[in-house]
Amino acid sequence: MEIMRSWQLPLALLVILAASSAAAAQLEIGFYSKTCPDAEKIVQEEMTKIIAAAPSLAGPLLRLHFHDCFVRGCDASVLLESTPGNTAEKDAKPNKSLRGFGSVERVKAKLEAACPGIVSCADVLTLMSRDAVVLSHGPHWPVALGRRDGMASSATEASNELPPASGDVPLLAKIFASKGLNLKDLAVLSGGHTLGTAHCASFDDRLSNSTVDPSLDSEYADRLRLKCGSGGVLAEMDPGSYKTFDGSYYRQVAKRRGLFRSDAALLADATTGDYVRRVASGKFDAEFFRDFSESMIKMGNVGVLTGSQGEIRKKCYVLN
Repeated sequence: MEIMRSWQLPLALLVILAASSAAAAQLEIGFYSKTCPDAEKIVQEEMTKIIAAAPSLAGPLLRLHFHDCFVRGCDASVLLESTPGNTAEKDAKPNKSLRGFGSVERVKAKLEAACPGIVSCADVLTLMSRDAVVLSHGPHWPVALGRRDGMASSATEASNELPPASGDVPLLAKIFASKGLNLKDLAVLSGGHTLGTAHCASFDDRLSNSTVDPSLDSEYADRLRLKCGSGGVLAEMDPGSYKTFDGSYYRQVAKRRGLFRSDAALLADATTGDYVRRVASGKFDAEFFRDFSESMIKMGNVGVLTGSQGEIRKKCYVLN
């Protein structure tokens, strides 16, 4: 199944961006054209089945890629299991709610059957996150490939380096800048919250009866309090649209209905606030799609391992 849609162009410009931004990192469009020519097709076909069976997995798979790239770069270190001598990233507190690991192993197994030892887990995760967005009616972007898998994973690093859901823009901007990403990337990549759900524990500090967060719409706060207080453990990050990639996240944030403090904080900064209000108008969803594609290409090239660095894992959860 071809999952790219013609209205999501200009593809040519995105290809140029992907190729140019990846050049320094030695990534290439069509990296597996000779060694595993059907690699992207295999990922697409398997992802089509996965999202058809569980549409709610699109958000978690996008989040997996994000959490991977912000710690040690996009090297699949977030997929490694802890060992007796090391607590891995996936067991850090910010990563306890990550999902989708089984889907990554499922896709990796298909690739191993077709091309043993060729396609890295880092590339698999990058492709899966792109396809998760496309299959949720979002944009398509070209992915330069050739990442290799990291051989270390630290829960401590994950706890220290991941952007916190409670962060304000100055803190988040500092973390993003350390990865070569700017304020616009922060505003744009926050739009990924249009997909998926969040555990009540990740935002319940905003709902305390004695200290209700004033940046949260009171009616929305009441609704969240009811949901979480009546036994619910999850809330949609983009209510009514959490399985569809669109610009409605920004409309929620503009109405002070962003789920996290980091969402609400976007309104407090001139640059990010302007972006939120622009997309929230409903007139610039296509522009947001292009921006998201460009920011995802940039993020996917953060700190990558190439050439003889790292390894190509046979199973994504354990070193060879």
